[in-house]
Amino acid sequence: MLALLSRDWVGVPVALLVAGAGGVLIGLDGAWAVALGVVVVAVGVVLAAGAVRHLVLVAREERARPMPGKLVDVGGHRMHVLAEGEAGGGPTVVWMPGVHAPGEELGRLHTMLTPLTRSVLVDRFGSGWSDVGPFPRTTAGEAGELLAALEAAGERPPFVFVGHSFGGLLVANAARRRPDLVAGLVLLDPTPSDVIAFAPPSRLVVRMRRGALLTAVRHLFGAHRGRGGRTRQSCAAASIFAELSPSGLARVGWETVVYDGDLGHLPLVLVVPPDLKEGETLLGAARDAVEVERIGRFYLRTRTRYLATTTGARVVYTPDGTGHDFPHEEPEFVADVVGGLVRELRVTGR
Repeated sequence: MLALLSRDWVGVPVALLVAGAGGVLIGLDGAWAVALGVVVVAVGVVLAAGAVRHLVLVAREERARPMPGKLVDVGGHRMHVLAEGEAGGGPTVVWMPGVHAPGEELGRLHTMLTPLTRSVLVDRFGSGWSDVGPFPRTTAGEAGELLAALEAAGERPPFVFVGHSFGGLLVANAARRRPDLVAGLVLLDPTPSDVIAFAPPSRLVVRMRRGALLTAVRHLFGAHRGRGGRTRQSCAAASIFAELSPSGLARVGWETVVYDGDLGHLPLVLVVPPDLKEGETLLGAARDAVEVERIGRFYLRTRTRYLATTTGARVVYTPDGTGHDFPHEEPEFVADVVGGLVRELRVTGR
């Protein structure tokens, strides 16, 4: 279903099928069938109009926003890669945003780093200018695709992978697979697997997945405001969110999770907020003050679990008052952290 919904044109045939079903009902005997058929035809017409509107908006957006990078072949599908700047004898920085956002989500940071070193933005399949790609989407699969895209684009290691939130989990996975290509990691409040497996019961991810599906359907039939967002990004997100549950993680954990010691001695900078700003919803599920304290401790400790993946790890806390979205709240701070690691690696010759 997600593979089908990710095709922007599919709304038109679906609308025609609905209208056709209404026409069949109108042809039956009985006033109730005719009345119902008229309603179904009307629904089909509205859906068709919305589907055409969506295609028009998508075409308009494509004309207004030309592709800045290039498309490379990864497993028979095209992936968009934008690389700018010169490495200058040091590592190339590769950015990976959270959720399932396109590379341009971290475009401001990319621009800030290009005077210092070569910087790369990659659109995962289903996002940005990349093709839809295969389904189901998985973190392990996307880690392999990222590495393949860099090679196909002619980008030379060593790389410094920088990942925010879910993108942090992804680049850590890529580094575990090919440590020979990686000079260092900067993880910006990365998604901790312990939270997925052991956190207090929450329907947050379920709501996120449902929201992604509803967003795809709304866009497919033009029931949205603003520019014509593609349905594929929401479908890809909904697909990969299936991993973010205790049962989902148990199914893919060995290929997905980066465990203690998996990264050897790789330099790793873990950048996390110092407190649970925006944590009211998490703490609100507690039964009493004792559990409030336990939940707070759990989330703060799991944030730093990635420090155990390598002997070369250190933690940097974000400015006071910042939350999970600090890469957008304090881009200069993030650029300084990443730039600092690049300079260190140049000195050490990694």
